[in-house]
Amino acid sequence: MSTEPTPSRRDFFTGRAIQTEIERATARNGDEVLAACDADFIAKTIPMSGDTVRLGKVAMACDFDVILNPGPVSRLKAASAALDLVDQLEDQMSVYRPHTELSRLNRLAAGEDFPVEPRLFELLLLARRLADDTSGAFDPTAGPLVNLWRLCKQEHRIPKQTEIDKLRSVIGIDNVEFQTDRRSVGVPPSGGQPAEAGTPTVRFARQGVELNLNSIGKGYALDRAGEVLDAEKIEDWLLHGGHSSVLARGGHNGHAGWPIAIRNPLFPERHFATILLRDCGMSTSGSGVQYFRHRGQRYGHIIDPRTGWPVEGMLSVTVLAPTAAEADALSTAFFVLGVEKTIACCHNLREQQRDVSALILPPPQRGRKLEPINCGIADDQLFFHLP
Repeated sequence: MSTEPTPSRRDFFTGRAIQTEIERATARNGDEVLAACDADFIAKTIPMSGDTVRLGKVAMACDFDVILNPGPVSRLKAASAALDLVDQLEDQMSVYRPHTELSRLNRLAAGEDFPVEPRLFELLLLARRLADDTSGAFDPTAGPLVNLWRLCKQEHRIPKQTEIDKLRSVIGIDNVEFQTDRRSVGVPPSGGQPAEAGTPTVRFARQGVELNLNSIGKGYALDRAGEVLDAEKIEDWLLHGGHSSVLARGGHNGHAGWPIAIRNPLFPERHFATILLRDCGMSTSGSGVQYFRHRGQRYGHIIDPRTGWPVEGMLSVTVLAPTAAEADALSTAFFVLGVEKTIACCHNLREQQRDVSALILPPPQRGRKLEPINCGIADDQLFFHLP
């Protein structure tokens, strides 16, 4: 049970609790930026948060918040509409509700071309691209492996290699066919509605293939919610989903961005750094909290889809990207890739004019001192705290 103080209603609406909320921004669910540094890094005044107005709700099994600078009350209508859209997207993308579009796709797409709503299809195409960019370290078809490990955790065991190998035969984005201009129209074998000419469709190469958007869906929901705020000409705002996926526009408290305080994993009561986030998405993947032990061995919750086993050798990765969906997926992928391959992947993406940067935290090599690796985050965005 959390021992953190609960903000009062007055705090909630005046924003006095926002510093605490933003400092928590990646601490829940084990997703946090983890680092510590020497005093030599301290060369800039750390930006601080001021008063805000916040509107929140629970969706996708986590907290979603819209955070605004003080201003006209009329903006709360747009903030509420943005959060309502998150509910609608959950009811489209969840694999835990049998009636959703993604659940029906998973049941039927192995036997037919399944018509997909255009915006969801765009997200699936982005997921495919990111899977290709990361050589399969991010893979939206890895859900069966995650489910296997979750089941084994409940059963207090680890999977057998034969169980993993069986599932790996249906893992891989190459098992998914994307068709953007389906011209042949007919009644599908399931008896459902046929795809109209030009409707995008998805088909699976074999039975057992599934699509799961857990590692990109929260970020996508933030991007879509942000569109609602942009349409209402609201210039400065911060959105977060689950405190690990964040999207920001404009600035706050006189800063050229929104300051987000980051915790140290070895000393969670301390802050390590602040990232000044502006006009981009941010996501963190880590295994500091979500793990289990079996016979003295620690197993994290992030699975390498290429091997079927939990990832080792990384504490945390935080990614900044043009969209929250990209940041969401790439933080998972970079955690899987490890230090050297993440640095190379970041470089390749930037060579493609894709504005991606990362803060990597491998386990400490000398005592308990953490040594972060900055891949492209600008100096005026990253502020280190005293250890």
